[in-house]
Amino acid sequence: MRTRIADRADASALMAIYNPEVLESDITSDIVPRTLLEQEAWIADHQTSHPCIVAINEVDHVGEIGAFGERILGYALLSPFRPRAAYNTTVENSVYVHRDARGRGVGQTLLRDLITVATQSGYHSLIARIVSENSGSIALHEKVGFTLVGIEREVGRKHGRWLDVVEYQYVIEN
Repeated sequence: MRTRIADRADASALMAIYNPEVLESDITSDIVPRTLLEQEAWIADHQTSHPCIVAINEVDHVGEIGAFGERILGYALLSPFRPRAAYNTTVENSVYVHRDARGRGVGQTLLRDLITVATQSGYHSLIARIVSENSGSIALHEKVGFTLVGIEREVGRKHGRWLDVVEYQYVIEN
């Protein structure tokens, strides 16, 4: 497995990983699936200062076909944390792993490589906002060195339920 920066041609693969989570789970706060055009624009937005990386499967047939005929197991990205200038060195991170690829170390590879990308990009702090019931994502972030810094009670509502969000932080030692 290796990672690389997402390409616009990966749009269908990323949609195939993300849209089921939008419709069937609480791990994302989106409630409307992305269209192909929206996903392509989203990738374009994440090819500069807030990159998205994809994990490429080089072993078997698990994953979605992306650019160059490669199978994508998941993706991770950086997003702006807050719009005010004082927060420019802090980013929010997200990790999404194909349902058939979970438990294979994909999330850990993505998150470790994303920290490297963040470090190389000059960021100092990463924030993960995770639905409190998403024990897999919480365990992943703790394993990679994130620490719990807060809990936001009933800040989201999806599938008729209130959702708490836990906030984890990773500080890059520069």
